[in-house]
Amino acid sequence: MMQDAETHPLLAVSALDGRYRAKVGDLSTVVSEYGLMRYRVLVEVRWFAHLAEQPGIPEIAPLSSQQASALGGIAADFTLVDAERIKEIEGVTNHDVKAVEYFVKERLAGIEGLSANLEFVHFACTSEDINNLAYALMTREARDHVLIPAMETLISRIETMAVAHADLPMLARTHGQTASPTTLGKELRNVSVRLRRQQRAVADNEILGKMNGAVGNFNAHTIAYPDLDWPAISEDFVRNLGLLPNKHTTQIEPHDYLAELFHALMRFNQVLLDFDRDLWSYISIDYFKQRKVEGETGSSTMPHKVNPIDFENSEGNLGIANALFEHMAAKLPVSRWQRDLSDSTVLRNLGSALGHSLIAYQATLKGLDRLEVNAAAITEDLARSWEVLAEAVQTVMRRYGLPEPYEQLKKATRGRQLDAALYREILQALDLPKAVTSDLEALTPADYTGLAPRLARQPD
Repeated sequence: MMQDAETHPLLAVSALDGRYRAKVGDLSTVVSEYGLMRYRVLVEVRWFAHLAEQPGIPEIAPLSSQQASALGGIAADFTLVDAERIKEIEGVTNHDVKAVEYFVKERLAGIEGLSANLEFVHFACTSEDINNLAYALMTREARDHVLIPAMETLISRIETMAVAHADLPMLARTHGQTASPTTLGKELRNVSVRLRRQQRAVADNEILGKMNGAVGNFNAHTIAYPDLDWPAISEDFVRNLGLLPNKHTTQIEPHDYLAELFHALMRFNQVLLDFDRDLWSYISIDYFKQRKVEGETGSSTMPHKVNPIDFENSEGNLGIANALFEHMAAKLPVSRWQRDLSDSTVLRNLGSALGHSLIAYQATLKGLDRLEVNAAAITEDLARSWEVLAEAVQTVMRRYGLPEPYEQLKKATRGRQLDAALYREILQALDLPKAVTSDLEALTPADYTGLAPRLARQPD
């Protein structure tokens, strides 16, 4: 039977909810509309419970263990049916946060002993008190439980490859031209170290929250209970959610921490995009082969092709993700006077940026798992490039005081492709000590990798 047309993946407007739906499943309950509702409900019930703990608010008795359990269950056991009920209420209120408040009140009314305290749900709150904390919790869970693990899997895979190929000499290319040799493992380690640094920046990014009323001044709080230390009550509440309190805000938490996080994610993504393009290029010159997948088509017209589609897929998704992150990082910290609503629409695209990033990480990992190092091609390419030893020779000449070493080697080698015989012929024309000349004659491009093997094994 055909799936309901309204939810059929082939009719999805977004590729994330259509073609890529299975790849972003871990994010779906976190950054979806359902996820936002769930976090809003969590903030509302936790705020009610926090107020009940305050001795200075005698109108709410401390919660019994049964009441606390039932109250917590409203959020912990939140279902799609509950989310649909909120949408039903929103159809009347035309306000998404107010609909959450009314839903919590409905559920609270069914808990014995709490029906008289319903108006302490959303007490002294502006919608942004609920929203900013909900988005903060959403962001933290998506980062810590979905993105960071995916980053870790990818980085660990590259680190493993770096060690495995630490000793494989490879021709370096600066400006696209032959350059001093390296090893494949060292070049992979370069990438893993860069990614690891940006992963740490993502993981260490502080996630802030505020609970201070309509314009950040506790106006309503202090008019109702002037003797309470509301800043301290607010700070305790935000910290108990696992967030860092922002004590100075307008109506909204200003989103600076989100901009910082998005910039860190952009840097991680940009390093990965650089890696994707390098691998694509190395595949094109046969440094890597790709394992064939039975039944897979590379080209609709050229049967021989095995295209590097995973790295291309990753590159494309990283570009989309970073475009979204860039806009959000520029837009979200800007709000007219004490608040405008333009951030609301933008924040709802958080899941899209995270989703495209996650797809990219998976695609690069899939591409790496299909790669086979073509050591023969790498070795053969290096063996054709004896001119890269010009650097070694002119540097040794400097040690022994020979005149104009760079200029002599430039004249002999610039723009030329040398072989072993021509390289040794150049050496014989130099006025170096015989023992030194002998050592240089024994040198090959494959030997001239400096400390690359050690660096490839060196943890960051």
